[in-house]
Amino acid sequence: MNTSESSLQHLLTLMQQLRDPQHGCPWDKQQTFASIAPYTLEETYEVLDAIQRGDFTELREELGDLLFQVVFYAQMAQEQGLFDFSDICQSISSKLERRHPHIFASPQDKAVNDINQHWEALKQQEREQKSQHSALDDIPRAMPALMRAYKIQKRCSNVGFDWNETGPVLDKVHEEIAEVMEEAGRDEINPQRLEEEIGDLLFATVNLSRHLGSKAETALQKANDKFEKRFRQVESIIAAQGLTMPGATLEQMEAAWQQVKQQEKS
Repeated sequence: MNTSESSLQHLLTLMQQLRDPQHGCPWDKQQTFASIAPYTLEETYEVLDAIQRGDFTELREELGDLLFQVVFYAQMAQEQGLFDFSDICQSISSKLERRHPHIFASPQDKAVNDINQHWEALKQQEREQKSQHSALDDIPRAMPALMRAYKIQKRCSNVGFDWNETGPVLDKVHEEIAEVMEEAGRDEINPQRLEEEIGDLLFATVNLSRHLGSKAETALQKANDKFEKRFRQVESIIAAQGLTMPGATLEQMEAAWQQVKQQEKS
């Protein structure tokens, strides 16, 4: 057994001990698939945060936390006679080999002209085997909304349901903006209708971003980071003037904001 296998086996053994009915940890023993799910999402975001910050020491720790989530699920599944960790490894190994015939298949099968198209065809076959006949069947509903919108649109594009040019996509964004403003300008605003139109606008914006070669989730994350950096500088400028943010006027805050933007340009 090599070092990696030994380390993994040690982790699996630790997980068994934590879930031991007599001597395990009370908290770990009472967990279920549903109760652990929110922690899995949290750990995933912490991995992404470490990558974005370029903190590879932290990334090592966060990847360990994420791996522990997989081991936790595997242990609970094994206890219920569903599957175990080796089944998980076998499943992903088989999928990788099946989806990469240009790497693992016979020489005559490696001459794939369009690997992406072949990839989608293989995934479609897998969906059909699972009685998932729509191109959208296996897109998780729990995905962040921007990511899910991108995946839905990309899946539709793969089967030809998409505009070939950017012009109509941009026109759709303008159309959705107009519909939002129409709902917002009514004497009696219907909150549900307004929310629906705002959702349509966001969906159309994700589509525009996709057509321009950008992922909306990534673009918005960068916009969040940029705004946060600027806002913190505004806070510093306001504090240097002997003021607090709640005590400053909007004009003073706007002047500080413009100062920050000007400093960025110079």
